[in-house]
Amino acid sequence: MTSSTSPASYRTLSASDMAEVDQVIHARLASKVALVNQISHYIVSAGGKRVRPMLLLLIARALGNDSSQRHELAAVVEFIHTATLLHDDVVDESNLRRGRQTANAMFGNAASVLVGDFLYSRAFQMMVSTNRLRVMDVLAEATNVIAEGEVLQLMNMHDPDISVDDYLRVIEYKTAKLFEASARLGALVTDAPAEVEAACAAYGRALGTAFQLIDDLLDYEGSTAELGKNIGDDLREGKPTLPLLVAMERGTPEQRELIRNAIIHGEVERMAQIVEIVKATGALEATRQAAQEQADLAAAALAVLPASPYKQALLELGVDSIQRSS
Repeated sequence: MTSSTSPASYRTLSASDMAEVDQVIHARLASKVALVNQISHYIVSAGGKRVRPMLLLLIARALGNDSSQRHELAAVVEFIHTATLLHDDVVDESNLRRGRQTANAMFGNAASVLVGDFLYSRAFQMMVSTNRLRVMDVLAEATNVIAEGEVLQLMNMHDPDISVDDYLRVIEYKTAKLFEASARLGALVTDAPAEVEAACAAYGRALGTAFQLIDDLLDYEGSTAELGKNIGDDLREGKPTLPLLVAMERGTPEQRELIRNAIIHGEVERMAQIVEIVKATGALEATRQAAQEQADLAAAALAVLPASPYKQALLELGVDSIQRSS
């Protein structure tokens, strides 16, 4: 999977659109309740990659759309994603995201959950304003599937015996679904044919899967400074991600038992030893290869798009999703 675009060209190409989206975000965050404003602005101003809204915008541009409705929908996608982050950090008891304290660490769990609810409901208000029932259908399904994914992940916590298929199902529901919906909306807002919409959705789904696989890999390969979150959080939370599943499959009985116990008990005290096992068993390479396969599927799905700088940028986005270090 290759791209002929210059470094970060997808950010350059989408810069003006993303600036418009930022304006929509700040306008739609307004609330008469001071704490809602405070927490909403705190988490949104933390930045982040904003890949999901960018994905929507690039696909819309690749299909020739220049209506302002795409900015509203991109902001909706970001609000839904931000709401999931607020809820995730409470469930996971996380205290660091994007290099600073999480909202729940700053303002408490109750306030974070409730403001997450505000962002969800505001997103649905914005969906209605597009006056497109299909938009409502796509995003209502996506938010429902994401919630199911959260519950599936909760059920898998501290269970070292889940299958790779169980693990991938969580990714499909919890992460890939919003990528899929974002890409589908980029096509939908252009009134693209059904086969084009389906191909764009397939691109988003595969890209989201690749993105999450690399996230899970980086918990054993990255650094806190680069990632903006605490290394070892996945293990502390008892998440049996692919690097651990592969390491248990390939490791010695003693190595397997060490990892099993760490997952069951959320032990990070032996993190350094577990990282060594993960590396020695080739689990990081296996995870990166799985991500590469998804990135290749994403690239293949873009065959339906006409040649353009925006299509090339989407290809580059797939490359960067597996080559990143944060």
